[in-house]
Amino acid sequence: MAAAPTEPGWPAPVGAPAQAPLDAFGHGTLGRQLVVRVTVLVALVAILLSTATALAARTLLLGSIDSQLDGVSARAVRGDPGGQRGPRDQLIIPGQPPGSLAAVVADDGSGGPGQIIASDGQLLALPDSVIQTMGGIPAQGKQTVILPGLGRYRLLAGDAKLINRSTGVVTPAHAYWGLPLEAVDHQLAQLIGLEALLTGFAIAGAVVASRTVVRRSLRPLNRVAATAQQVSQLPLDRGEVALAVRVPPADADPTSEVGRVGQAFNHMLNNVEDALAARQASETKVRQFVADASHELRNPLAAIRGYAELTRRERDSMSENAAFAMSRVEAEAERMSYLVEDLLLLARLDSGPDVDVKPVDLSEVVINALSDARAAGPDHVWQLDLPDEPVVALGDRYRLHQVVANLLANARTHTPAGTQVRASVAVRGSDALITVTDSGPGIPEDIRSRVFERFTRAEVSRVRTPGAAAGRSTGLGLAIVAAVVEAHHGTVGVQSQPGRTEFTVTLPLAPVTTSDAARPTAGVA
Repeated sequence: MAAAPTEPGWPAPVGAPAQAPLDAFGHGTLGRQLVVRVTVLVALVAILLSTATALAARTLLLGSIDSQLDGVSARAVRGDPGGQRGPRDQLIIPGQPPGSLAAVVADDGSGGPGQIIASDGQLLALPDSVIQTMGGIPAQGKQTVILPGLGRYRLLAGDAKLINRSTGVVTPAHAYWGLPLEAVDHQLAQLIGLEALLTGFAIAGAVVASRTVVRRSLRPLNRVAATAQQVSQLPLDRGEVALAVRVPPADADPTSEVGRVGQAFNHMLNNVEDALAARQASETKVRQFVADASHELRNPLAAIRGYAELTRRERDSMSENAAFAMSRVEAEAERMSYLVEDLLLLARLDSGPDVDVKPVDLSEVVINALSDARAAGPDHVWQLDLPDEPVVALGDRYRLHQVVANLLANARTHTPAGTQVRASVAVRGSDALITVTDSGPGIPEDIRSRVFERFTRAEVSRVRTPGAAAGRSTGLGLAIVAAVVEAHHGTVGVQSQPGRTEFTVTLPLAPVTTSDAARPTAGVA
């Protein structure tokens, strides 16, 4: 990659602003999106599996309870397993699981007998509230209910009869057998807790694993992006550019998506390099032509000016029209000479910075340039604003004087008589600032962005001073300002509105090596 030419004593040229390293999993990055999506997918799968497992376990546990409930009801109906039937008022056979209960409820809603096996195996009578609750439950197969004071139960209902022993009256009724679900609920709670823990571990593992996999998978894409960023920071607008940067062959394999991007990027860089080479060759030819043409024009123009000046002593004897024509020939030849000199200067600046870099006191440069401008334009109000301390920059004293002189000449030429023109020098951070401000009519917005282009005529945007010397105006003054400032690694800009136009030149500061001298802070003429 070709480096920009530098001279001894220059600070390092400022390129494109360096970007902070990209966090692979920062907000909005592809890595973060992939990790989030993989984590969400793993979480959904883990939750679905856990839910399915919990439902399956619940079904199995309820099936086991239902089997036990069938056994309890069967043994209660036919007697104990040994063939011994219990007492007539005994609804449940002892030896069943603790918490097992049985009750008979008449269809008319009247209560009936009910028994429950306590934790110590004894038969106890059911509370009336439990029997009343069971009487309000539809007697249809197996169902899960909540009994007051006992909790969740699995009930089995069946047909039965209540016989009044004293009267012998038979009342239709339903028998209920039930087993507690406390153990089932406890097992389900443990299972759900274990599944939640395992799901959490699975999600955490998915985050760690996906971050590792995504980071490794995105390395080729990051290398392609790094190559693109490196190319984007190259100065491609002018000069000879060598695009030696390419995506590595390993990242330009078309068998992968990233490889296809890398291959396309390399093809694009090849095309751009060819286009830049063609542009540079064309610019070189144009610059060489301008330089050669300007050089060849100097001698004929010098001869024309010389012969025109020789006619001055005989113009009194010429006709009025002939004398006027010869004066115009002399003036236009002089303007052409200035134009040729400016074109030669721009051609040299385009070929490379042609500046003699030394510490320069900008205050002295501005004072001298303003003095020349005051002599050339006595009908303007010239003002000077300088700091108390010298402002020293790295540059070419002659070229910087030319910059300030061109800016002052631009203000003098394109503003009416009586316009205030102020030149000032200041320091901002590590830069020196030269500003030229006038109170003229301003520059229209449609031409403001083009004032530093070559042959942009200021008369289309600002009022030309009546009678101003047009011979020196070539349309290249501000273009020379921009080229010289750029050769000094500085910047130039303009802000304009009716009543105020300000040109600002920014140059890199250099350590002050001259002794402090008292300088006026302002001057008015």
